[in-house]
Amino acid sequence: MTSATPRRTKRTEQLVARRAALLEAAERVALERGLAAARVADVAAATDVSPGLVHYHFSSKDDLFVEMLRAAADRELTSVHRIADGPGSALSKLDRVLREFVPTRSDDQSWVLWIDAWAAALRDEALRKIITELDNAWIDVVEQVLRDGAASGEFRCPDPSGSALRLSALIDGLGIRMSLQDRQSRRAALQHARLAAAREIGVDVEDFPKR
Repeated sequence: MTSATPRRTKRTEQLVARRAALLEAAERVALERGLAAARVADVAAATDVSPGLVHYHFSSKDDLFVEMLRAAADRELTSVHRIADGPGSALSKLDRVLREFVPTRSDDQSWVLWIDAWAAALRDEALRKIITELDNAWIDVVEQVLRDGAASGEFRCPDPSGSALRLSALIDGLGIRMSLQDRQSRRAALQHARLAAAREIGVDVEDFPKR
């Protein structure tokens, strides 16, 4: 019995590692081909395994790419949750969260993936459900920061939920614009986001950190 335990542990680790490798490959394939055109066979080829092995871990294409999107979002959400739950003033946290939201450049791969996912979700119910869930998770983080700031008296924000939704929608639009138009700079997009946030929380935009 004792000797079997290490073997089971090693096999579990191998399965987890294989699943992670397939999710990473699915993200690469989605970025290269687009979610609508991506196939299980493409992911299998990218990892040099059979399609049957992919289906061993994921029951369908929808299952594979939904889990890929969840894994990609979890990486980003972990970062913003760390900001929201960490030290610092509410304003500094909000600014850092906004900086996490706004694309780093016009070809920001995270934004390329999410814009493609939004488009594909229009005709795919499974994708629509996961996109809605993940979008709401982002909004919840912004709302948490706004509520904390209002509770401490740092913000004058009577409707944190509505403010979080409006800020999220604005940044989504700015992100799409940046991705499609090279002339829209990150600095300008971030300034638009800060200005909108300042109006939502009752502070002067000049109060935001100078960076």
